[in-house]
Amino acid sequence: MNNLTIDPTKTQLEKYDDLLSMLRRFGSVAVAFSSGVDSTFLLYAAKEALADRVIAVTAQSCSFPKRELNEAKAFCEQQNIRHFICESEELDIEGFSHNPKNRCYLCKHELFEKIRSIAERENIAEIAEGSKLDDNGDYRPGLQAVAELGIQSPLRSIGFTKDDIRTLSKYLGLPTWDKQSFACLSSRFVYGETISREKLGMVDKAEQLLLDLGFHQVRVRIHGTIARIEILPVEFPKLLQEDIRNHVTSAFRLYGFTYVTMDLIGYRTGSMNEVIDK
Repeated sequence: MNNLTIDPTKTQLEKYDDLLSMLRRFGSVAVAFSSGVDSTFLLYAAKEALADRVIAVTAQSCSFPKRELNEAKAFCEQQNIRHFICESEELDIEGFSHNPKNRCYLCKHELFEKIRSIAERENIAEIAEGSKLDDNGDYRPGLQAVAELGIQSPLRSIGFTKDDIRTLSKYLGLPTWDKQSFACLSSRFVYGETISREKLGMVDKAEQLLLDLGFHQVRVRIHGTIARIEILPVEFPKLLQEDIRNHVTSAFRLYGFTYVTMDLIGYRTGSMNEVIDK
């Protein structure tokens, strides 16, 4: 998926040193850990900087695929990091299921309050999350909750880009260096459309099928019972192969979709934000 050189630049290595220094100043830290590219990199650095004074906290909910939770568990076991799993069921948050424009704010506020409770119980001084410099360019209401609750954002503060993180992750031997980008499944819904466990399950199964078929970066956006598939443009021809196209269409209909479409622009983050007034 990525053609990154294995050797980071001097600037990237300096950024990593700055990250380790910042984390050491925290004294101890709880990392909000989703097993994604960014939070895995942050957690690895925190472990290097703070040894046993770091914990990982992962939220378990119906919008978080089981494969991601299993990868989070496996990484923490491999790195000998204390791992806490908290129940953070977004659909139980008042107003969340109506999918308002500030949906991510509601979710992040509730999640970080739960992480704070765990951190206080474990005598952990700071809480950190993995947003990066690139995230400043999109509509990210969750960052408002981060600011309000005093959550640390080391990667964003130091100026890490996604390319920085992937390059350094490869250099450090992290398995996530070329992992597909992921966001919670609720981000697949049109704002204002009700989010339900049933429809989250439809999206989860649909995206898992595409990943199992070898597509590298996928989103299945849901519009009522219409599936809008976003993949990398370079992989358009693969999806349009008759056997794969027929297999995907048949499977998606079994999952509950009435129509199956492909987005001609292709994969991009935050495509549901393109129609809102930020």
